[in-house]
Parts: sequence; structure tokens; C-alpha cells
Amino acid sequence: MAEPQTPSAPHPAIAPLAGLLGTWRGAGRGDYPTIEPFGYLEEITFGHLGRPFLTYRQRTRHADDNRPLHVETGYLRCPGPDRVELILSHPTGITEISEGKLTLADAEIRLELESTAIGLSSTAKTVTALSRTIHMHGDVIDYTLQMGAVGLPLQDHLAASLQKT
Repeated sequence: MAEPQTPSAPHPAIAPLAGLLGTWRGAGRGDYPTIEPFGYLEEITFGHLGRPFLTYRQRTRHADDNRPLHVETGYLRCPGPDRVELILSHPTGITEISEGKLTLADAEIRLELESTAIGLSSTAKTVTALSRTIHMHGDVIDYTLQMGAVGLPLQDHLAASLQKT
């Protein structure tokens, strides 16, 4: 069976997000009260299939020894001119639906997302809230993630700066 061809242009419903398409790599820092602070290397790829969503794949490795840390996979949707939805699956037994505001200005894209639903398997750690900001300006994405987990309120957890490759 032949590999499916990626359409040359994204679906019109996600055209405002077209600047995100491609692979982004960089470094970040993680911290949370229950763990030791750590540095990490991150790669995010946004793709499209000609449908009204972007595909999303993220993976991280420890900055010191390159061991795998985390992966996420899912979809980014644009249901309205200033709205976005991020639907993710984590291999740690967590599913995440986050929704929020899309801001477009010149060559910048800003996503401000708050979790609206978090699903947990019986063996997943308890995560009660997630908040993400993704700010693309030129060939740079600055990314932050806040997390409320294991009985603690929503607070800073991850921050990274990625370059388009």
C-alpha cells in the first residue's frame, strides 16, 4: 500500500495555524515541588493531513544523559477565529483536552490553553489541571506548562524555547 501524500496546503479551518507547521527543537527546564529540577531537550512536530486539524507530536530527553523523558501525541483544532483546542494522549495513562484563546498578530501565533477535561487510568498519577502557553514568533516557539498534580495547585512546571528546523 502506498504512503498517503501530505496535501500541499492545510485545510482552511486551520490556515491561521499554518505558521506552526514543521519541526521545532530546543531546550527547556523543568521543576515541581515533588521532583529535582532538570534540563531537557525537546522536539515538537506539527503536521497536517488536509483535514481541519494539525497533528501534534512531542518528545523530550534529559539534557544530561539523553535518556527519554516524556512523549505526547494528539491534535490541534481551530473551531473559531480566536479559539483553539488541543487533544492529547500521554503514555503515563493521562488524556488531556485543553481549550483556549488564539491570538494572531503579524507573524506571531499565541495559544493560551487551559485543561477542560483530564482522563486518568487507574495507574496514572493524579493530575487535576494543566495550562499551556505556546508563543510562536518568527522561527522561535516559547512554551510554558503549568500543572496541578499530586495534591498541589496549578503552578509552573516546564518552560522551553524551540527553533524551527
